[in-house]
Formats: sequence, C-alpha cells, structure tokens
Amino acid sequence: MTPIAPITYLTTILFDHGAIRALPGELKAVGIARPLVVTDRGVVAAGIAGRVLELIPQFNDLPRFEETPSNPTETAVLKALDLYRQGRCDGIVAVGGGSSMDLAKAVALLASHPGPLATYAMSLGGLPKITASVAPVIAIPTTAGTGSEVGRGALVTLDDGRKLGFVSPHLIPRRAICDPELTLGLPPLLTAATGMDAMTHCIETFLSPRVNPPADAIALDGAERAIKWIERATRDGGDRDARWNMMMASMEGAMAFQKGLGAVHGMSHPLGAIKAMGLHHGTLNAVILPAVLRYNAGHVGDKYARLCKVLGLKEGTDLARFIEALNARLKLPPNLRAMGVTEAMIPALAEQAVIDHSTPTNPRPVGRAEYETLYREALG
Repeated sequence: MTPIAPITYLTTILFDHGAIRALPGELKAVGIARPLVVTDRGVVAAGIAGRVLELIPQFNDLPRFEETPSNPTETAVLKALDLYRQGRCDGIVAVGGGSSMDLAKAVALLASHPGPLATYAMSLGGLPKITASVAPVIAIPTTAGTGSEVGRGALVTLDDGRKLGFVSPHLIPRRAICDPELTLGLPPLLTAATGMDAMTHCIETFLSPRVNPPADAIALDGAERAIKWIERATRDGGDRDARWNMMMASMEGAMAFQKGLGAVHGMSHPLGAIKAMGLHHGTLNAVILPAVLRYNAGHVGDKYARLCKVLGLKEGTDLARFIEALNARLKLPPNLRAMGVTEAMIPALAEQAVIDHSTPTNPRPVGRAEYETLYREALG
C-alpha cells in the first residue's frame, strides 16, 4: 500500500483504505493515553468498533459510551461525560457517524468548561466562550455524510427540546482518521441518505453568500465526486473506489462549512430535534433541498450554472427537479409527509428555523412566513 500522506487543512487528516492502522501513533501524537471511546450500538453490532478498539493499547480497560442516539441529546452527553470523568480520561476517540462525533465534541467541551451546555450555543452567543482547553478528540467516521470529523461544529438537542449548534475552531477534532474500508457494506438506504447529506453540504455551503473562494472550490469538487459516485456506492456496498470518493465528498462538504450553510439546515435542525420521530438528518436534507433550491433561484448569481457544470448537467437544468429525480432513484422519501411530518407541526418548526445558526447565511433572506411556506412545499 502506498504510504498515507497526511492532509493538513483545518486539522490533520489521514485518509485512505487502511488508515485506522495509524490510530496508536496518532493517540501518542495528540497526547491521549486513556481515551473514552464514543460510538453507537449499530457500529458495535457491525463489529466496526471492535476493529478500532483492538488498535488501542489496553483497550479492554477503556471506558466506552455506546449509547449515542441517532440525534445527540444533552442527556446522552452528560452520561458520557460522567464516564469520561470516572475513567480519568484525557481525550476521546469517536467512532461512528456524525452523531457520535458531535456527541464526542460536546463531551470534550464540558470536560474542560463549566456547564450548562447551552452556555456555549452559537445562537446564544457562546462561540467566544469556547477556549483552546477543549479535550482532544480523534474522530473516525464510519459513514460518508456529515464530515463532522473535520467540522468545527456539533449539534445537540437540549433537554428543553431545542436543537442547538455549538461552533468553534477549538471543537475541530485534533485528528481525523478517514478509512473508507469502514463504510464497506453500509446498507443501501443509509449509503444514499448519508451521501445526500454530503451532497447537500457541498451545494448549500457553495451557495452561501460569504466570500471564500477556497471553500467554494472544495465544495464544487465534493459535489462533483458525490454525483459521480453516490449511485454506484448505493448499488454496490463493496465498491472500494465509490466508498473512497464518497468519504472524500463528505469530508470536503464539512471543510467548506467555514462559509456557513442555509435554509436547508435551518429547516432540518428543528425536525431532527423532535425526539419521538428520530428523523435522519441526511434524509431530511435530501428531501428539503429541492424546495430551498427553488426559493433561492435568482439570488445566487451564476452559481446554479456553475453547479450544473460540475454535476455534468446541461446549462439551465432545473436543479430542484434534478435532485428530486436523484432522490427517487436512491429510493429516499419523496417529501416530509412521507416521513411523518404534519401540517400542524409547521408553525413551531418555522419559529425554531428562524433562529437557527444556519439561517443568516442563506443567499436569500428567509423569515418565519417564508419558512412556513417552505415547510408546506417540502410536505408535498
């Protein structure tokens, strides 16, 4: 195997098939001697957590938090924090999808900062309160979707029902170990949903009005990879090239987050906060994206034409219809109604969407009334 060349962009990233074998050395490099392992039951059942744990010295003696919910909650963060403190840990290894990585970031924050967690929420003025004392995290993604392994944010649903974003450069994991082999065999529906999560991240951050040409270039490369490989990865869970490129697209989407996101995430975050529904973030993004693309049309300059070019589409292609057709081919839900969302939920959802930290960087201003209209359109 060709030696892995580290990528240093936002953090240090080891990316290739077999990259997890570098874990012991990276633990030493960031000064972690006794990590808390944060994962979820699905990753444990698939045997992936075990493959990673075996690489850590004295792994049988390490505290493990395996109860990460599909959308991280404050309750779960505090349970994991108790394990961290009881185990006298000095860092965290997060193994899983975006939920495990976001939960690990929140634990790392509270391990070194006084609570409550809401103190550090982006929308509540918490960004400057997060310091460099955040405990070190090594993130090992097992899906290709959120890109949280290189992201500066974490989303957590508080006990009062609010889903808030915690954002700071200090929350970026000290190391990201991206091994596409860990995604081999991922079920088709989860591959599709996480893949569309990555696609949405690339598209939405590219459309953000903030000026950041390097982030734009990364987002466009990620979108190009995602459209080329997502259907192939979904059809064949063992396709190593497809898995490599989808994990790269996922990582690139999060690298470009520095520009901010927009109304897709403003809408999906409140939906993800409804604990009783357990809605998947990537699926929500895929289903909501067409409505927001229609809403933003005419407010993004030449960016739709540039997207069409990298996606291999004819100039003037209706991007919203294209995404709807792609979702259908991937067998994702056609609308929010099919996911159990009802008309009665819309006013409360719109109220939360307006104050979401992603809303200010939507290319077209969006208020409560506009969000209600967008939710109704996404209902189908």
